[in-house]
Amino acid sequence: MRSHLLNDTTAERYRSSVTEGIERVAAKLAATDRPFTGVTVDALAPAIDAIDLDKPLLDTAAVLDELEDVYLRDAIYFHHPRYLAHLNCPVVIPAVLGEAILSAVNSSLDTWDQSAGGTLIERKLIDWTTARIGLGENADGVFTSGGTQSNLQALLLAREEAKSDSFAKLRIFASEVSHFSVKKSAKLLGLSQDAVVSIPVDHDKRMQTVALAHELERCRKDGLVPMAVVATAGTTDFGSIDPLPEIAELCEQFGTWMHVDAAYGCGLLASVKYRGRIDGIERADSVTVDYHKSFFQPVSSSAVLVRDASTLRHATYHAEYLNPKRMVQERIPNQVDKSLQTTRRFDALKLWMTLRTMGADGIGQLFDEVCDLAVEGWQLLAADPRFDVVVEPTLSTLVFRYVPAAVTDPAEIDRANLYARKALFASGDAVVAGTKVQGRHYLKFTLLNPETTAEDIAAVLDLIAGHAEQYLGESLDRAS
Repeated sequence: MRSHLLNDTTAERYRSSVTEGIERVAAKLAATDRPFTGVTVDALAPAIDAIDLDKPLLDTAAVLDELEDVYLRDAIYFHHPRYLAHLNCPVVIPAVLGEAILSAVNSSLDTWDQSAGGTLIERKLIDWTTARIGLGENADGVFTSGGTQSNLQALLLAREEAKSDSFAKLRIFASEVSHFSVKKSAKLLGLSQDAVVSIPVDHDKRMQTVALAHELERCRKDGLVPMAVVATAGTTDFGSIDPLPEIAELCEQFGTWMHVDAAYGCGLLASVKYRGRIDGIERADSVTVDYHKSFFQPVSSSAVLVRDASTLRHATYHAEYLNPKRMVQERIPNQVDKSLQTTRRFDALKLWMTLRTMGADGIGQLFDEVCDLAVEGWQLLAADPRFDVVVEPTLSTLVFRYVPAAVTDPAEIDRANLYARKALFASGDAVVAGTKVQGRHYLKFTLLNPETTAEDIAAVLDLIAGHAEQYLGESLDRAS
């Protein structure tokens, strides 16, 4: 079995095995003509359940053949232009190359003596990102597994900086369309059930700062502690960006930590055309960025950034066997001093390879393209009497629903839209997401693929309308 270990004696086997895997994936990508096969859980589960993991196949080709049947054939392929559902982007080739390198070398980014140059590359990318944001010379941060972890760590720092004598008094303010991880983080941080105060949004799904000011004032009058305001730069459902400058003013007035969840909107940091849409982000105390959403990076690649590097001490613990305190005096850079994780992948390498190959403008141009596409999609929806579209896009998300002319029952319209989404997914012709707006079911396009065209959007809208009309026709037949 030692022949499977990657080392100097197995380098050639490594080369041939990885090449064989790459050839399979490349062939699959080239031949994929729709984002999904439509396979069901009931159809796929028995094939996986039947595999005896205690009986290895002992041959890479046989394993790849099996993988074709249980994964590659039926995977969801985000690179296809009619995958329009969630915040999953097609990935750029330099980042995939970085993934292959980091997996083989297998550096762990917790300590210098496990990563060396990897530590310095991550730190360089953190400095690059904080400079793009404008957080100042004392800024710092660390890579994380994703936006949820980044938000959790930011709110942990905010909790500690609040210096309250009781967690029960702490309050977090976030818009009603903010990411669920805000409430999840509050629970994990031991805050009370009513710790997160939901702030209403305006017609464009942006936090209402008048309402925020009112709630902050009420919090203070009630003897509570305004621990943090979470402003969102790119909400998951609508891509809306909260009014960052106004929120920053209120945070300064009330002495409240300002966190900006820019997991989605961070692509604007590289944007050639739309960077101004996140003006005010430079005033944040902490920022979440997900490079694996709008920088076209493979999962996972995220970071939490802070204005004041010293606040990261709240995540610091020293262990003699790992990062003893003496290493700080010796100026040995251990990233575990800043992170909630210990063992941690060298995910920064993917972004490094991308920037060194394409440059920031190259990334920004791709993100600008999907933002422009969203405007085209909105124009199509606004002009089509079959659909109701919620808001004009700020980033690259469109929320809409099919509204038949002959049906007035909102519940029946809900069912028609739910059916259309499920039928479309089952067909594999396209994948779209769904959400609720004021209690009603809506559909959602999250456009992150520059290869998607307005013609693709129009074709998918026709498919949705067709499935919805089929459902309504069958519904009428059943009723009669």
